[in-house]
Amino acid sequence: SHALTSASTLCQVEPVGRWFEAFVKRRNRNASASFQELEDKKELSEGSEDEELQLEEFSLKTLDPKDWKNQDHYAVLGLGHVRYKATQRQIKAAHKAMVLKHHPDKRKAAGEPIKEGDNDYFTCITKAYEMLSDPVKRRAFNSVDPTFDNSVPSKSEAKDNFFEVFSPVFERNSRWSNKKNVPKLGDMNSSFEDVDAFYSFWYNFDSWREFSYLDEEEKEKAECRDERRWIEKQNRATRAQRKKEEMNRIRTLVDNAYSCDPRIKKFKEEEKAKKEAEKKAKAEAKRKEQEAKEKQRQAELEAARLAKEKEEEEVRQQALLAKKEKDIQKKAIKKERQKLRNSCKTWNHFSDNEAERVKMMEEVEKLCDRLELASLQCLNETLTSSTKEVGKAALEKQIEEINEQIRKEKEEAEARMRQASKNAEKSTGGSGNGSKNWSEDDLQLLIKAVNLFPAGTNSRWEVIANYMNIHSSSGVKRTAKDVIGKAKSLQKLDPHQKDDINKKAFDKFKKEHGVVPQADNATPSERFEGPCTDFTPWTTEEQKLLEQALKTYPVNTPERWEKIAEAVPGRTKKDCMKRYKELVEMVKAKKAAQEQVLNASRAKK
Repeated sequence: SHALTSASTLCQVEPVGRWFEAFVKRRNRNASASFQELEDKKELSEGSEDEELQLEEFSLKTLDPKDWKNQDHYAVLGLGHVRYKATQRQIKAAHKAMVLKHHPDKRKAAGEPIKEGDNDYFTCITKAYEMLSDPVKRRAFNSVDPTFDNSVPSKSEAKDNFFEVFSPVFERNSRWSNKKNVPKLGDMNSSFEDVDAFYSFWYNFDSWREFSYLDEEEKEKAECRDERRWIEKQNRATRAQRKKEEMNRIRTLVDNAYSCDPRIKKFKEEEKAKKEAEKKAKAEAKRKEQEAKEKQRQAELEAARLAKEKEEEEVRQQALLAKKEKDIQKKAIKKERQKLRNSCKTWNHFSDNEAERVKMMEEVEKLCDRLELASLQCLNETLTSSTKEVGKAALEKQIEEINEQIRKEKEEAEARMRQASKNAEKSTGGSGNGSKNWSEDDLQLLIKAVNLFPAGTNSRWEVIANYMNIHSSSGVKRTAKDVIGKAKSLQKLDPHQKDDINKKAFDKFKKEHGVVPQADNATPSERFEGPCTDFTPWTTEEQKLLEQALKTYPVNTPERWEKIAEAVPGRTKKDCMKRYKELVEMVKAKKAAQEQVLNASRAKK
């Protein structure tokens, strides 16, 4: 025979399959992902171990070989007291000891009955060694170690002994970290940087714990590729959910620790005190700055006040001079007016006829109202220094000029009114009989109705039209469209035209209330120069005071109207009672108009 000899060759071996995947993970994470690597280093450093391996007793006969996945593999091999800290050498030695003691052949030789196939409990020993000898499978089993305490202390548990409660919990959970050098919880003397680094690490905790061991189905049992993919998809979803729950557990642990940590409270109080000190220093600096500014501002205000007082004094002196001049002019005008009246009275108003004398008196009053001081002085000088005929001629000439002026103003106002009426008729388009033939009484009634029913009144223009149809004496029936058109045209009038309409309305009011003109032989005096209280229109302020007084003094109040009159300055008891009756009649008319429109609308429905 020929001996075949060959030179020994050196081959480079590279990791493939799941070993290559573990190699890549170790390189990328710079952390150990394989228990085999740890065990090899440990075995190299420790060398040979002569120490005898101590195994825990475990009742293997109670195990169900079909339920091997739910068994405690460490306890099966007698390593329940060592668990994840057991080395690969210890696992091998424990398995060897279990095989020598519980192998079916050994037991059969001893006369023990043996179950056939995989029904014997020795299958559990084989499965335990298979899981723990493989680094990937061992990591999967360690991730769901049934003896690991997953509990998280509550805030109330660590109220008085924070470090004693949370230190062992963080130590226990640090085994899941992918990163080495896991920071410790520390104590009350730990610096702010150490505490901040600790919580930063745990809030960004990188866990290698995974839950593939709890997969309900194994894809190798699938009959086809599609079924394998479906099983793998279901397992991935379940693992992701459990991983999420695990990270929530870690986050809850860190949150509870952070909220109970007395050092955090101390740091916050120190930070708060520091900020308060800074704030106080800023406030003090700002206060001093404000005081300086306030002093400067007060100085400027004082200077401005003095300048303003000087200016106001000058203005006051000028106002006093102007007032004196105005008072002098008023007195002079009043004197000249009285002089004119006396001169005319001296000449018996230049007539022997009583009616002519009354008419002359009216004309003289017109002159007193319209003539300026210079004209009055010139006229009085003429009357004083001339004869009766010359004085009468000068007076009549002046009266004629004033009457001509009044006539021209009246014609201009009437022309403006006619033009406004034409414009209103054009704008409304001549809508039947209701848009024409608006008399002065109807215009005044329309103005009264518009003020009586302000904007916001329900069916306002129908109510106004109905009110006019009830109270109008012309007999013309107005519609809401007619009223709207005429109201818009009145709004377009200039102020002079509106004043004329209001003046006519007030003249009609005086006539209806029986205002008697002055007697023919009455002599003008100062007591007729002011307005008569009984016929002075009520102002808005007086109206408010009257309404408030009516509320303050109800019907059963003794001497009610005397008290109401006292509450409204310038008005007598009679004025207040008369105004109250007018308001009552106005409210009744308003309600009647609204009810009629409401009934008409209901009848239509």
